[in-house]
Amino acid sequence: MQVSEAESVVLDVLWRSHPLGADEVVAALANQRDWQEATIKTLLNRLLNKGAISAARDGRRYLYSPLIKREDWVLEESTGLLKRLFDGRVAPLVAHFSAHRKLSKKDIAELRTLLEGMDDDQS
Repeated sequence: MQVSEAESVVLDVLWRSHPLGADEVVAALANQRDWQEATIKTLLNRLLNKGAISAARDGRRYLYSPLIKREDWVLEESTGLLKRLFDGRVAPLVAHFSAHRKLSKKDIAELRTLLEGMDDDQS
C-alpha cells in the first residue's frame, strides 16, 4: 500500500491514539502542520479509500482507527527504500551515511551493539 508523506502524518496521529474523530485529528495536527481542516479531512478520506484506516459511526460523526500497523508500514517503506537505492542491501546504506558524516557517535555505538547482538545470536 502506497501512503504519501502527508497521509503518513495523519496515520501517525492515529497510531498514537485511536479511535479519533476528524476534529481530534485536526486538533492533534494544529501545532505540527499549517494545514486547513479540509486538507486533513481529505487525507482521512484518502486513507479510508486505500483501506489504511477504518471509520465507525459514532452518532453524527465518524471515529477513525488505523488498519495497518506502524511496524508493517515501516518495514514496507524501508524495504522499498533499500531496494530502490541500495539494491536491497543495508551495508551500502550505512556506508553512504558514514561517508557523508551523518552518523553520530551514538548511532555508531547503537550499530555496534546491534551487530554484536547478531553475532551472539549466530554463535
